[in-house]
Amino acid sequence: MARQLRIQYPGAYYHITSRGNQRQKIYRDDKDYQVFLDKLAISLDVYNVTLLAYVCMTNHFHLFLTTPEGNLSEFMRHFNISYTSVFNRRHKRTGHLYQGRYKSFIVDADSYLKEVSRYIHLNPVRIKKYANLPESEVIKILSSYKYSSFKGYINLKARLDCINYKKVLECFNGDTADGRKQYRQFVYNGLKDKISDPFEGDKKKGVIGSSAFVAFIRDRYMNQDIAGGRELPELKSARAVLEPK
Repeated sequence: MARQLRIQYPGAYYHITSRGNQRQKIYRDDKDYQVFLDKLAISLDVYNVTLLAYVCMTNHFHLFLTTPEGNLSEFMRHFNISYTSVFNRRHKRTGHLYQGRYKSFIVDADSYLKEVSRYIHLNPVRIKKYANLPESEVIKILSSYKYSSFKGYINLKARLDCINYKKVLECFNGDTADGRKQYRQFVYNGLKDKISDPFEGDKKKGVIGSSAFVAFIRDRYMNQDIAGGRELPELKSARAVLEPK
């Protein structure tokens, strides 16, 4: 199976997700969640990466970030190794924590910035046990969920220094009381409206964006071959999605 293509350039936006090996827990207690955030904050600082949103979901996580220096792979390697080493030491285990490589989706921030952030923030209530609850109850669960950046978007006192809230809130009258209210309602609307999944269909292959953005990625990155004329397997897979129909 071809490995996922890693497209990197300065200023790129990504949705990142990684799951526990064999779907096992990657957090066993509150201390694990705190270590995860501490190691994430350190890696963000070391590699000058900007975090816009996150959620931790027992056996997987989601990150929404941008890389001013085009160094996603270096950042993720440092972060994953840092957290895995502490987790293994704390729980007296060895081996891989995550199931294979992390998945990265390159995002057209001009078109999908707020949609991707909403998708991430809705994760805690997109599970079967909440499917039949009244919307008011689901909102309470979502708003009180501890391991998500959403609480910092709607409550200034819950903010973390390692998260840039302003970029997303620029879509909602800025980082103001009104902007935060608008964003909160935008996320809540996702509970009842038939919103489109930004990762549906061909977007699962790694690119989330407008047709113009897809064309930009195709023209800039899909015409690469390795030395000797042999094509990278991941390029072949990506071209199947990015080539014009």
